[in-house]
Amino acid sequence: MEYLVHIEVRWPPNGNAEEFAALLDAERRRAQELSQRGIIRRLWRVPGRRANWGLWEAPDATALHAAISSLPLRPWQEVEVHPLASHPADPERPGGS
Repeated sequence: MEYLVHIEVRWPPNGNAEEFAALLDAERRRAQELSQRGIIRRLWRVPGRRANWGLWEAPDATALHAAISSLPLRPWQEVEVHPLASHPADPERPGGS
């Protein structure tokens, strides 16, 4: 199942910059792992903000929750998940015209 996921990082303004840099590096590595496993399919950043939109794929909501929860910055993230269903007019769907 596919999900449209919006993540906004809410790092405190007075947070430790070195800790944030280390967590950001760990976050990038974890995102690469999730991408290699086919869980994160696409990512778009939101310019000017610590935010992104992503197309994620998981067998169910429980598996998606586990993947999102594994992100190192998760305690400082606001996450919004939108489950997606196929649309009969989608030009990319198999068998579509």
